[in-house]
Amino acid sequence: MPIKIPDNLPAKKILTKENIFVMDETRASTQKIRPLKLLILNIMPTKVVTETQLLRLLSNSPLQIEVDWMHMESHESKNVSKEHLLAFYKTFNEIKDNKYDGLIITGAPVEKLKFEDVDYWDEMTEILEWSKTHVFSSFFICWAAQAALHYFYGVSKHLLEHKLTGVYLHHTNVEKMKRKILRGFDYQFYAPHSRYTTVSKEDIEKIKELDILAESKEAGVYIVASKDGSRFFVTGHPEYDPDTLDKEYRRDLNNPNIVSEMPKNYYLNDDCKGEIQVKWRSHAYLIFSNWLNYYVYQQTPYNLEELKER
Repeated sequence: MPIKIPDNLPAKKILTKENIFVMDETRASTQKIRPLKLLILNIMPTKVVTETQLLRLLSNSPLQIEVDWMHMESHESKNVSKEHLLAFYKTFNEIKDNKYDGLIITGAPVEKLKFEDVDYWDEMTEILEWSKTHVFSSFFICWAAQAALHYFYGVSKHLLEHKLTGVYLHHTNVEKMKRKILRGFDYQFYAPHSRYTTVSKEDIEKIKELDILAESKEAGVYIVASKDGSRFFVTGHPEYDPDTLDKEYRRDLNNPNIVSEMPKNYYLNDDCKGEIQVKWRSHAYLIFSNWLNYYVYQQTPYNLEELKER
């Protein structure tokens, strides 16, 4: 949360130069507070696991948040009961008249398919188009990041020779750290990835509306942001639990139709019987809390009906 200080305190200018978020008394006294309204489109097959992962990260904030969960009406979920969806989820038709402070769209295990071959692609594009006028800031994870980059900016995805799985070292720099989404980050940090496709740095650099904020020599582009803060694209899985990659690896080992890749930089001494090295949790909490605070809570209009196309 911001530090509230007197309007003319000299420290304000110094802290602002250091990229420390401060709030002067004038702004603090005029702020109105209401619960943030988030919409989460959960297209991961393990709905309950993903719900827990995201809520754990989102709860690391003093902000009051109301979450609506949405599933794809055009896709039949096989790993969750219909009773669970009926009890806790809504369809796009049920929420399309609402407006939201923030939208999160999860990854999905469909990256080998062309976007147009995904059975819910038409519904996905309808939701992405709707988000321009009904959502203040959006956060796209893994496949959803690729899908949104493709829809909004025409960025293609590329099939990798082998599955990219593991925990990889990423880097940013002083210039990129000026973006509030990276406040508190180290210049080097770890993040999990689990995917068969990637996006090209060169393709993204051609788009003037986008900034690449963090990347990895091994895993490629990681955090991409629109310059106005309306969209964030994260190509990995910061929300993953410590044992998620381990469960995926052992699941794939038992599937004769899949060439199982052992997660890199994940097990101690690269021994799958060894200890799992958890190196990404602090950055995961930070990226979600920064997004919520600086791009949703601090900027969204108090009256959501005032939202304009972004």
